[in-house]
Amino acid sequence: MKNALNLKKIKSVEGKVILPGSKSLTNRALLISALAKGNTKLLNVLKSDDTSRMIEALQTLKVKLKVNASSVDVTGMGGVFNEGLNSVELYLGNAGTAMRPLCAALAVSTGVFTLTGEPRMMERPIGPLTEALRSLGINIEYLNNDGFPPVRIRGAVPKVHEVTISGSTSSQFITALLMAAPVCGGLKIKIKGDLISKPYVDLTVKLIEKFGAVVSRNGYSEFTVEGTGYTSPGSYLIEGDATGATYFAAAAAIGGELELYGLPEDSVQGDIKFLDVLAKMGAKIKKTDSSVIIKKSKLHGIDIDMNAMPDAAMTLVPLALYTDGPVTIRNIASWRVKETDRIEAMVKEMSKLGVKVESGEDFISIDASTRNDVTPTFDTYNDHRMAMCMSLVAFDRDIVINDPECINKTFPTYFNNLKSVSKN
Repeated sequence: MKNALNLKKIKSVEGKVILPGSKSLTNRALLISALAKGNTKLLNVLKSDDTSRMIEALQTLKVKLKVNASSVDVTGMGGVFNEGLNSVELYLGNAGTAMRPLCAALAVSTGVFTLTGEPRMMERPIGPLTEALRSLGINIEYLNNDGFPPVRIRGAVPKVHEVTISGSTSSQFITALLMAAPVCGGLKIKIKGDLISKPYVDLTVKLIEKFGAVVSRNGYSEFTVEGTGYTSPGSYLIEGDATGATYFAAAAAIGGELELYGLPEDSVQGDIKFLDVLAKMGAKIKKTDSSVIIKKSKLHGIDIDMNAMPDAAMTLVPLALYTDGPVTIRNIASWRVKETDRIEAMVKEMSKLGVKVESGEDFISIDASTRNDVTPTFDTYNDHRMAMCMSLVAFDRDIVINDPECINKTFPTYFNNLKSVSKN
């Protein structure tokens, strides 16, 4: 029997929140540091299930790591994985930020590697990436269902250095190729169709450039990465998690005032733009040199395309309970291949409140002008973001959240942080 968390109605929030390190940056920086020449001290490293999967994988791959309380020292290999790795199996849980980049990095390494994970990971597509890698002359075998993990990779030097890949399913596929490119002799990556989650690709480009990669690009249709390898900058400070910040920013906009620390004004994370969405809805937002302050205000409904930041978009769903009109979120088909089918899950859970919910293949709309007064028990589908999003319903009423420990995937201290700034 899984645990349940009872949350009493939250009257207001007030105080300061120090954000944990970004999951997206932590896992990217760990892998790039391992591939780089020189030693790297990574600061403000997120400690979570997903990042633990990456750290364990790198250790299995014979990378020397020293894991400290909030930092990790990485001894770089100066290139690909190649130390007698003839039959290595890596269990990556449900960490897409480990599965996809490692798949590409190992494909251009020396050895035979099996990548597997928990049942949901076996339902999350990897086909566009593996087919792109196959086009480079690399042998990758599906061990269960075509296009999905688990996969067995026989690493090799690419026979060609130009690849075409669809951008419509997951930006992580393009991120994986970009991260592998400097250590495999360089790549020209052509994107077929419209690229989703563009800010995550921008984040990847900025990070690999920080480690010495040379990238030229034609918007989001073509990237050319030179085979320069990576060189450690010595140390790298991982920004606070901009996606995790959305829950506290929304909480303050609903009922109080919070100051969030860890997000620089020039943040490389696309989800920092969620603050602009909140401002458009009426929230009062002030940026300082070291923090962002969000204050309660009358919130308006919105109809918005959130293709660029699908994870942050989830926070808008419960926010609809506190707006003066409906909230409609469009162009979010990628929700259906995340940790769960997030559109379906949100429809089911929000419907427990008696609000009007409509959805389609790539949109969801919530009209909370009518609602019931029950105390709902929310299921979380082993999806960390479902748990954190639904906690915002506690500004409306008492709630129960099943399996709250699923937040350990990216934000283990979330409920403790929420409690510390809440007044009941």
